[in-house]
Amino acid sequence: MQNEKFLWGNSVSSMQTEGAFNEGGKGPSVYDIKKATNNSSDWKVAIDEYHRYDEDFDLMADVGMNCYRFQVSWSRIIPDGDGEINEEGLKYYDQFIDGLLKRNMVPVICLYHFDMPLNLAKKYNGFVSSHVTDAFVRFSKIVIDRFSNKVKYWLVFNEQNCTMFEEGFDNSGYLTGDRTIDDQYKIATNSLIAYAKVADYVHKFSELQIGGMVAYQKMYPASSKPQDVMMTRKAEEFINNDFLSFFSFGKRSPEVIRYMNDSGLGDIQQRLENVVANLANIKSDFLAFSYYYSLVIDSKNIPKGTVPNYFMSKGKIPNNNLDTSEYGWQIDPLGFRTTITEMYDRYRIPIFPVENGIGAKENWNGKDMIQDDYRIEYHREHIQAMEDAMNLDGAEVIGYLGWGLIDIPSSAGNVEKRYGLVYVNRGNHELRDLKRVPKKSYYWFKHVIQTNGKELGDKND
Repeated sequence: MQNEKFLWGNSVSSMQTEGAFNEGGKGPSVYDIKKATNNSSDWKVAIDEYHRYDEDFDLMADVGMNCYRFQVSWSRIIPDGDGEINEEGLKYYDQFIDGLLKRNMVPVICLYHFDMPLNLAKKYNGFVSSHVTDAFVRFSKIVIDRFSNKVKYWLVFNEQNCTMFEEGFDNSGYLTGDRTIDDQYKIATNSLIAYAKVADYVHKFSELQIGGMVAYQKMYPASSKPQDVMMTRKAEEFINNDFLSFFSFGKRSPEVIRYMNDSGLGDIQQRLENVVANLANIKSDFLAFSYYYSLVIDSKNIPKGTVPNYFMSKGKIPNNNLDTSEYGWQIDPLGFRTTITEMYDRYRIPIFPVENGIGAKENWNGKDMIQDDYRIEYHREHIQAMEDAMNLDGAEVIGYLGWGLIDIPSSAGNVEKRYGLVYVNRGNHELRDLKRVPKKSYYWFKHVIQTNGKELGDKND
C-alpha cells in the first residue's frame, strides 16, 4: 500500500454492539422491542460493548487497527427522538471516543444505522414523515457540535440507498402502511433532505469531512441480450448511481427524476430541490460503501410494469461462475475491484470501503483456536482486489474497514452468523460469559496491517 496513512479498521452499528438498552438514560428504539426467534437473539445485550469497549479497543489496537466506524445511538442522546437531550449519553460517547484517541485510532461516526427511536416510529411512522427528518437533523447537529473537535470523518446514513428498495421500509422506522411506491420515494427523498442539511452543517467546520454511503449492489446481466443489459443498467442507476450522484454533485439521476415526474412523484423531488437551492455545500468529501457480494439480473424474471427500484429483487438469479457462502452470498472479489474503480472513475472523489466481510457458523470448544481459513481467504482476495483498483486502475482509496471484526449479531439478529476475527462467547439464546477469543484470522490480519497491506499471505503457511 503506497498510502502510509491508510485506515485499517472495524465497522459496526450501536444496536449490534452496545447492549445496555435501558441504561444510561437511553430511550427505546425499534430494535429494543424485537423479540428473539429460533434463529436470532433479541437486542438487549448484543456483545455488551457499552460496558466492555476498553477490552474491544485493546484487541483492535493489538491487531494494529487505526480506525473504528461506529454509530451514535439516536435514542441514547435524545430518548424520545425529538425532546430533551440526555447528557449522560453524550458523556458516554465522549469517553468512548477518548478511548479510541488514546489508542491512536481514528473515530468515524455514523449518525443513523436503522435504529429509529421507538417514539418517532410509533407517532410519525419514521422517515416517511418530514417531522422525523427535522428531528434527525436536530439530533445530528447536537452530535456534531459535541464531537467536532475529536472526530474528522462523518457518515450521515448507513447504506442510505436501501431506502430505494424493499429494505428501506424496515430500515426507516416505518411501522404501519401499505408500503406503496409513493411512501418509498417519500422515505428516500426525506433521507436525502436530511443528508443535505447535515452535510451543509458539517462543512461549516473547516476540518471535518462527510461522506454519503451506499450498499453497493454490483450487478451483471444474465446474458448479452440487450434486454438483460438494459434492465441491469437501469437497476444500477436507480439503486447505486442515483444517490452517489446526489452525494457527489448535489443532483439526483436524470433518469430517476424523469421516472418520478412521469409517475406523479414530482412534488417529492421538488421539495428536495427547494432544500438544496438554499444550502451552500452539500457535496461529499468521500464516497463510502458496503460490499459483500454481487448479483446477476435476468430480465425474464422481471414482470412487466415493475418499478425500476425492484428490478434487482425480481430479476436476481444465481451466478454459476462464483463460489457461494453458506448463507447464500456469492463471493466476488473482482466485483469489489470493479465497484471501487467505477465509483472513482465516475465521481472523482476518494473512495472508502467501510463494510466488507463474510459470515459463517463457528463453534468454539473452549480451548482450541478457531481455524477460519475461509475468512482469511475472503479478506485476502478482497484486499488484493482493492489494491489492484488503487495500483492498477488509479483509484484513490482512504481505507479498508471490515464488518463486525469482533463477532456481533447479524443484521437479522443471528449471533451464530459470525463475521469476526474475534469470537464472542455467546449464542442466540445463551449469553454465556461473552469472552473475546481471537481466531486464526486475527493473527493473519495483524500481519497484513503491520506490512500496510504489502504482505497478504498467511504468515502461518
